[in-house]
Amino acid sequence: MKNFRNEFLTTPAILTILAACSLPLRGTAAPHPISISETDQGFVIAEGREKVMFYQRKHKSLDGKYTRANYIHPLYGLDGEVLTEDFPRDHPHHRGVFWAWHQLWLSDMKLSDPWATIDSRWDVYQAKILTTDSQSRALQVHVHWKSPLRTDSTGKQVPLVKETTTIRVHCAKDDMRKIDFRIELLALESHMRLGGSEDVKGYGGFSTRIPLPEGLAFTGTDGPVEPTTLSVEAGPWLDFSGNLGKPGKTSGLAILCHSSSPGYPQRWILRRKGSCQNAVYPGRDPVPLSREKPLVLRYRLIIHRGDVKHVNLDKLQAEYNSETLPGF
Repeated sequence: MKNFRNEFLTTPAILTILAACSLPLRGTAAPHPISISETDQGFVIAEGREKVMFYQRKHKSLDGKYTRANYIHPLYGLDGEVLTEDFPRDHPHHRGVFWAWHQLWLSDMKLSDPWATIDSRWDVYQAKILTTDSQSRALQVHVHWKSPLRTDSTGKQVPLVKETTTIRVHCAKDDMRKIDFRIELLALESHMRLGGSEDVKGYGGFSTRIPLPEGLAFTGTDGPVEPTTLSVEAGPWLDFSGNLGKPGKTSGLAILCHSSSPGYPQRWILRRKGSCQNAVYPGRDPVPLSREKPLVLRYRLIIHRGDVKHVNLDKLQAEYNSETLPGF
């Protein structure tokens, strides 16, 4: 009697069967190119095998000092280069991509300095992973701002501000990647105010602590921009390009401010040495936070290969301003 198993399951037949088994089942969706994975510290966001960023959910510190949470580090370039710094020697309170202010007031009492991580705590009490479309996904976090200077009758810190931040990561395309930030701030007590540094610089708001190699180019809408001690006008976008990764290889990061953001186009605090780059809002004079309607700030990062000439940021800014916000 013939051995039908040996006669029919020849090597080509076996390979054909195995290939068929590896195909997605009919009716099942292919995996989304952007993945968001939770860890004990926060969330890793990647495209395929390439990491895009890490969102720090849990508090971390340096020898018990400069305790912070609710920020991005590392942020990666398109070739795996790390584009951010955390706990830098010159300003240990700086951290990756962050949004923080020097002044948080309740009536005439200053409760905290979130920028400098003084009397500040960020309780990320909820996080959601949102699939916006086939080429982007978002991490939405709900955060309570707290301070040890404001407690209830039991000594427990009470929420002062409710922050809802949505970070939307797009697939890389044409040697660039878009990353959107929508930051909503709602007061949980009456007479809350928010402000930047109390000196003439007024820095505070959306910021990036990026490497500062020699020859880093600063470019705004009207061309090269030279950092000064005070804030400067440079238009709604600012690009930083240079050897941010491997020596001799140029890459860049641009910050775009959405036209719906208050103060548009916002001023900029820029630094060539030992500091961070900041889209300034509101400045040294605090603005009130409403208990009914949140303050909304919107920014887009453009991560790109090459220098500023490799991206049309005027066009990208116009597209950003005209885009309809996804329904989250």
